Amino acid sequence: MTLKRNILLAGAVLLATGGLAQAEMVATTVNDLNVRAGPGPQYPAVGLATRGSTAVLDGCIEGSRWCRVDVNGIRGWVYADYLQMEYGGTQVIVEQHRAEIGVPVVTYESTASVVPADPQPAPGDELIGPVGAVETITPPETVRTYIETNPTETVRLGGDVVVGAEVPADVTFQTIPDYEYRYTRINDRPVLVDPGTRRIVYVYQ
Repeated sequence: MTLKRNILLAGAVLLATGGLAQAEMVATTVNDLNVRAGPGPQYPAVGLATRGSTAVLDGCIEGSRWCRVDVNGIRGWVYADYLQMEYGGTQVIVEQHRAEIGVPVVTYESTASVVPADPQPAPGDELIGPVGAVETITPPETVRTYIETNPTETVRLGGDVVVGAEVPADVTFQTIPDYEYRYTRINDRPVLVDPGTRRIVYVYQ
């Protein structure tokens, strides 16, 4: 049994309000998204949904932006802000039209095997911006050394910390000597950012 299957089986109990006969709700991802084992960035990623992927939507947690989906056979949790569905002849963001679309309410219960380790962004926190194309980089080891010896406070943002995501305008960056990119720490993950486009170009694991 794979680790992913262990996490999903041990970590989640899903209860949907809709009946079994309800038609599948199909959404499309608007960004590259990590599909997570639980409803929060502190849960491990079980897969990646690329932009434009088809996601079968089970439902969303009431009072939260986290929704459970099935993307290419991967079951897990993503943000409703990054899912869109057809409604009234146009594509709309699921989070903004949950009531009109009739998205079912689901619940999540964690066991000791999956315990939130870090504070997660609150429902009203600012989101990381949409993903765009960026040049792939491999930073020199001296950059990692500089980041480790010059720590900065973490910024809490909603959404996935992925290459190409746009960092909100109110987030400040640290200058790295003799290097074109800047760095900041988002949700406890050091990232390198292009100061011109404000897009993440590298995420340290």
